[in-house]
Order: sequence, then C-alpha cells, then structure tokens
Amino acid sequence: MAESASPTTPRAIAILLAGGQGSRAGFAVPKQLALLGGKALLRWSLDTFSAHTAIGGGVLVANDDVMAALGSLPDGWISADPGAERQQSVANALIALADHDDAAPVLVHDAARPGVTAEVIDRLLAALAVAEAAIPTLPVPDTLVVQDEGAAGDVVDRGALARVQTPQAFRLGTLRRAHAKAVEATATDDAQLVRRLGVTVATVAGDARLHKLTYAEDIAILSGLLGIETMIRTAVGMGYDVHRLVAHKPLWIGGIEIEHSHGLEGHSDADVGLHAITDAILGALADGDIGDHFPPSDPQWRGTASHRFLEFAANRVVDRGGRIDHVDLTIIAEAPKIGPHRAAMRARIAEILAIPLDRVSVKATTTERLGFTGRREGIAAQAVATLQLPEN
Repeated sequence: MAESASPTTPRAIAILLAGGQGSRAGFAVPKQLALLGGKALLRWSLDTFSAHTAIGGGVLVANDDVMAALGSLPDGWISADPGAERQQSVANALIALADHDDAAPVLVHDAARPGVTAEVIDRLLAALAVAEAAIPTLPVPDTLVVQDEGAAGDVVDRGALARVQTPQAFRLGTLRRAHAKAVEATATDDAQLVRRLGVTVATVAGDARLHKLTYAEDIAILSGLLGIETMIRTAVGMGYDVHRLVAHKPLWIGGIEIEHSHGLEGHSDADVGLHAITDAILGALADGDIGDHFPPSDPQWRGTASHRFLEFAANRVVDRGGRIDHVDLTIIAEAPKIGPHRAAMRARIAEILAIPLDRVSVKATTTERLGFTGRREGIAAQAVATLQLPEN
C-alpha cells in the first residue's frame, strides 16, 4: 500500500517522459497514445503516479499533439517540451522544476513502461532514505553470448548482470548536478549520469510488468502481464470512388502527383486512390464513409490534400485499439499508365498509414475502352482494407 511522505521530507515529484515518436512500433500515432486495455499508454503511468499519496505532482514531457490528445493533467502536474533526445527531455523537465527544493525525491519514468506499480514506487522512495539514487532491476534469466559475425560466441556471465527499468529515483539536487555536468556527454538513462558524479546508485527489486513497449507485438505481451483480456477479430471493408477528368488541374492518385494533361475534379484534391482506401478502412470499422466525416458541403475541406482523410481513418483504427493488416488498391484508368508510379504510391500509402510496405498493394487495370473510364472521362478506384480489431 502507498504510504504518505514524512512531514520533514518534501513530497516526491514524477517526471514522465512521453516525447518520442516510437516509430519502431509502427502505429499511426505516437506509441504513448496507443490504446492498451482501452486507455492511452501514457495514462497508465500518469494515473498510477497521480494516485500515489507520496507524490505531490509531476512534469509530463510531451509535444503539443500528445497534450491535445490527452486533455487535462491531474492536479499538481505541469508539462514541458520534449528534446531531440531523452536526455534533453529530462533536462527540460528539470528547468520546469526550478522552484523545487534540491532535497525533493524525483522519479524519472518512461511512458512506454505502463506497468508501474505503487509497490515499485514505495521501494524506490524507501531506498532514497539512505541513498541519493535508486533504480529497479531484474535478473537476466537467459543465457547470453557474444555475437560473432552471425555466430554464437563466448558465453557472458549473467550472474553479474541485471536488467535496468524505470522509474529511477534521485534526490532532485543530485539529478540536477548530473545533468549540469553532462552537457556534452550522453547516456541512455539518468542513473548512468549520476554514477559519473561518483554517486552510488542503489538497486531495488523491479517488476516484470514494467516491460517496455518498443514494437507492436509488445501490446500483446503487456496485455498478458497486466491481465488485460482482449479478443481480436478480423474486419474487412471495401471502398470505391470515381472522379471526372478535367483540363488544367493537377492529377493526384495514391498520394502522389502524376504529370498528365488532365486532373481529377472534386471538392478536395480528388485523389480517388486515397478516397477508396479511406472508405475501405471506415467500412471495416462500420464507421460511415468519407462523406460523413468530411462532407463536400463544408467549405473547410475545399482543396484539402486527401492524405488528411486517410490519416484520420488510420487514427480511428488506433483509437479502437486495432491495427491495419493490409490494404489492396486497384486503380481503373485508361490513362495515364499507373505502372511507372506504383512503387511511389505504395511507399506513400504505407507512410500515411504508418504500416510496413509489404502490407500495401497497388494494382491497375483498364476497362478495354468501355464506359466512362474507357472514354477517358474519369478515373475510378476500389480498395479492400483488412483490420484486426479488439472485441467490445
């Protein structure tokens, strides 16, 4: 159970780092906003820290987009801008805490570790009663070897090794001195910077639930560790779009501009490819169609780049805790030839959706000069999207 801080000891402060993009996870949003058990990842840590009676507030280090998506902060919490690297983000948080006493305990935690518990916080704060710094660690259970050009080399003695987790606890003055001295030095965590001062860093028992989310697969691991039961279902949606070809307009298809004598007429940039994929994703979500969310009667969408519509649909998937498994786009046109542009279209669509390239297919066909596409009056596109969604 969480204990109250001693009357003679300042209440602890938390620094929650949520400034990275987490591109390796492959989500359409920063990983700290990915849903875990129906709650944004960073909310897990934020809720635990704000509920602990020994913690009097904190600093959330996050950019404006994350702050806007998160909404209000708990009482006693403020925000700070992230830096280009983790070390600079912590330094920015320390600037925001300029008015706090050097004796105050401070806990630095990565939002990508949502499984922080009150018990780990208690152990760290207890360690600070006799030490200037403390970190949670776990033993290394696996055999370790040195990699030797793709072959297993010598075995490393794991008995002297430990896995380091966050949160890491320090006296605020100690952490300030460590960062002030490390202006031109780098480290992957704050404990390394503190050790360079000659300060002993105590260790306390960590927790397997402090697993770090790095890749998309870690969502399943964390769900198991945190006891979140999620049933996954496959959802498939189909989209179709068509626009008239007109002179003196740029031609946008599949998220790229193609040099051609005519462009597509529409309220936005009329990208039939991205429109079809957007409708396919919304269809798989049973979430209406592109016209419901971006009505052509609304002047604010006039001339809008269609990647914004597709990003919106991708974010709706993330908001539901799902993922995009595959999209398949077929462009129906007599001209221009799509073949020379397929690779660029695939790359751009994968970039917009934040999914691997091998999950995007782009094909093209003609109607053998039949119908409006055969007469070169317009271009059509159809798409199929396959999603993995958690059951409600």
